[in-house]
Amino acid sequence: MDYEAVIGLEVHVQLKTKSKAFSRSRCSFGESYNTATDPVTLGLPGAMPVINFEAIRQAVRAGLIFNCAIAKSCHWDRKSYFYPDSPKNYQITQQHEPLCVGGSVEIELAGSARNIQGKHRNVRLNRIHLEEDCGKLSHVGNVSLVDFNRSGVPLAEIVSEPDMHSAEEAVAYLNSIRMHLHGADVSDCDMEKGQMRCDVNVSLRPSGAVDLGERVEYKNLNSISGVRNAIVHEIVRQSNVLLAGGSMGRETRRWDAQRNSSDSMRAKESARDYCFFREPDIPTVELDEKIVQSLSGSLPEKPFDRQRRFMENYGLPYTITSVLCPVAQLANFFEAVAAHCKNYRAIGNFIANDILRESAKMGTAISLRISSEELARLIEAVDSGQISKQAAQNAIVDAYGGSAIEHFFAEMGKKNGVDGELEEICRRAIESNGKAAAEFRGGKDVAINAIKGAAMRECGGKADPAAIDRIIRRILN
Repeated sequence: MDYEAVIGLEVHVQLKTKSKAFSRSRCSFGESYNTATDPVTLGLPGAMPVINFEAIRQAVRAGLIFNCAIAKSCHWDRKSYFYPDSPKNYQITQQHEPLCVGGSVEIELAGSARNIQGKHRNVRLNRIHLEEDCGKLSHVGNVSLVDFNRSGVPLAEIVSEPDMHSAEEAVAYLNSIRMHLHGADVSDCDMEKGQMRCDVNVSLRPSGAVDLGERVEYKNLNSISGVRNAIVHEIVRQSNVLLAGGSMGRETRRWDAQRNSSDSMRAKESARDYCFFREPDIPTVELDEKIVQSLSGSLPEKPFDRQRRFMENYGLPYTITSVLCPVAQLANFFEAVAAHCKNYRAIGNFIANDILRESAKMGTAISLRISSEELARLIEAVDSGQISKQAAQNAIVDAYGGSAIEHFFAEMGKKNGVDGELEEICRRAIESNGKAAAEFRGGKDVAINAIKGAAMRECGGKADPAAIDRIIRRILN
């Protein structure tokens, strides 16, 4: 029997705020253990939570990005669980009135080749709700250590419908979420720092069936490769069980990336196990429509919309837009250069190839060591024949090596002064060799040698032959 995989993801994204969801304690990463805490974070007796409205605004912006319906009011619930990384023994979350409902995430699947655009589709969302993060456990031998610096950081939990059917779709979904939220400055979505984590739910059902099978969950996967490998492994594991005549039970499994395998942790909890009840210490929040509209107006153009516009308005190929548009910094830089230069293909190529290559040598973050005006001026110099493309590329390399781009333009100006004198000599050589000029324009490339020889004789053989050749070709063309 053929089986179809059904996959749903719960993505936890740390929102970009200075303080935590319900306290003034700072959000931090990499600081000394248990220093970014306070009585609210640690759940000390008498400590009362206070709403961080910036966290609400960022969660609403996330919902607007993915076309969710924004609730007119929302409240919080207590989710009781007894883990060592939860100092209060409960989590403040939104079980019954989520901030954002419905919506969808546009994804792009891999094409048949790297230079071919893949299929786009939408993955439906169930909800996005706001909650607080827990602490972080570290296991050393038989000892477990807990760091509460992360505890209380505001999280947007993005819950999909069971709308995906392969590991590839799940990876495209995660990439799209990260691209959209990072581009809108909602979250840095750095999975290495725990700013984006994923719970994976996988079930199998006979192909063509409507009812869902029993789902198995993997908790807190913190890399896209881990999500991909866990899904592939779980599809194979469940297929083997079902084909052997066995049955699946709801459970939570732990993914071991080192062994590329999984182990059963526990039977899957139900909502009843968490004993949800309304959070008594936090009031209901009413969301004014004007605030929602203002937040909507603060959002940038969506990456896939921008990609379609770049391809249509600027005539850029997919190979360029697929590099520029997922990164707001690069797409913004392209448009800044395009305001000064109309050779859009050259702009895209210089950014996607030369600037990104040199930036990568500087480290992980994208670094722009050349201004939009400077890049536009380089491209125009190439287009006018003043410099070669290789010279422009060398100028970019030098800029990332610490040399000011203005120094290159100053040297180019000196050279152009010499070229101005050479150009007059070359024009006279062309006029005195009309037959050779006509033959060159007719496609006979070697005819240029007669003109070059005349120009070199007038210079007394002291001119740069490459410069003579370049200037004559530019005039003839």
